[in-house]
Amino acid sequence: MRELKSVNFSYMAGEDRILAAINPGDPEAWSCWLTRRLVLALLERATEFLATTSVLVRQAPADVRGEMITFEREAAMAMTAKAMSSTPTNVLKASATAAELAERLTISGQAHGFRVELQGEKGGAAAGLLARAELQRFLQMLQAEAAKGSWLDTAVKSPGAMAAEKTGLKPVRH
Repeated sequence: MRELKSVNFSYMAGEDRILAAINPGDPEAWSCWLTRRLVLALLERATEFLATTSVLVRQAPADVRGEMITFEREAAMAMTAKAMSSTPTNVLKASATAAELAERLTISGQAHGFRVELQGEKGGAAAGLLARAELQRFLQMLQAEAAKGSWLDTAVKSPGAMAAEKTGLKPVRH
């Protein structure tokens, strides 16, 4: 299993899928296609998962938890902004050619962060431990690409509405 050090998400209209290029341009590169079904299931559960694992949100009074979720997300975007970079088009094209279909994308809480694991149908896989701010950025990047495909128009509720609803956490599988 490859170590997830960096990721680039790119919506590909011709495929109507999102390319997840793991460690693009690196010898440990791997890529997979994320389907609408997989991405929307993950995004649907992500806000609640982040809210239930946040010390800040849990300690806040119920009537301001939505604002705390927004504050935490905006702080994460500011903290991770310097780590953002562009992936060359030729690297993305090579990643798309070698990509396999993702069967599973899981996020689980760990003692010092969150473990993100992607598994492909042909046995390829990548996993890494992300800090809370990095996970927020990971999800924001994925959501931005899903929006490019108009996947979010009606499928995913706003973060505030989702945080208000108490849904059970379930693993995301495709």
